[in-house]
Amino acid sequence: MKADIHPKYLESEIRCACGNVIHTRSTRPSIIVGICNACHPFYTGQQKFVDTAGRVDKFQQRMAKTQAAQEAAAASATKKKKK
Repeated sequence: MKADIHPKYLESEIRCACGNVIHTRSTRPSIIVGICNACHPFYTGQQKFVDTAGRVDKFQQRMAKTQAAQEAAAASATKKKKK
């Protein structure tokens, strides 16, 4: 085995933009991140549903139209069976 090929594994500090500091071990002495578990909307319960360009409404309209077409097809199939 070669000597001195592995990087040094030392105490490290992860700093978030919100000010949260996490102490861990890494090959880097400090790591700066933009978002962490203390400020991420998913983990804090602040997550909001954003409807971009009415996509949800468009989907619901297509779904309603599809269900109506399926019901009409089923109704016409039962009328044909009765004759």
